[in-house]
Amino acid sequence: MNFIKNISTAGNTDLEMIALYKQTKDMRVLSDLYQRYMELVYGVCLKYFKDSERSKDAVMSIFEALVEKLKLHEVNNFKSWLHTLTRNYCLMQLRTPRNLKTTEFNPDYMHLEETVHLNGVLEKEEQFVKLEKCMQTLSEEQKKTVELFYLQQKCYDEIAEITGYEWNKVRSYIQNGRRNLKNCMEEE
Repeated sequence: MNFIKNISTAGNTDLEMIALYKQTKDMRVLSDLYQRYMELVYGVCLKYFKDSERSKDAVMSIFEALVEKLKLHEVNNFKSWLHTLTRNYCLMQLRTPRNLKTTEFNPDYMHLEETVHLNGVLEKEEQFVKLEKCMQTLSEEQKKTVELFYLQQKCYDEIAEITGYEWNKVRSYIQNGRRNLKNCMEEE
């Protein structure tokens, strides 16, 4: 972990440094603030990625994201907010298609490729129709948060900002909405 430079946390508070950064847009202020918590960020990344090099890259990417996100959000507890931002970043990275495992496909094993492909398309279409029907059964809050989270890939913080719901309510609406969708889809 030699890439992390420990600095003294004496001086301005986190909130003072955030206010100063927002006022001056001085990257050194943001850098000094971020360096206070780089070990935390690195630790969270390492927990999710289980790879030190990928975690180091993530620490730098999160700093780049922080430059813009800090301008948009009102932060009262920087450490907690940064932890959430880091966790969401890691989860989004783990969801990306490059993290999906693929298997080589041998077309020789398929007897009627066109029929099977068409059946697959029809089955997917049926699933989408069921999903649309089931989405209509959700409460307005669940429907809105599920759409923002899964279809627009917004994080909890962004959904809370867009909808005005509390963060815990957002999480609850998404979890309950997902469970209700699953139950509805199984019933159909």
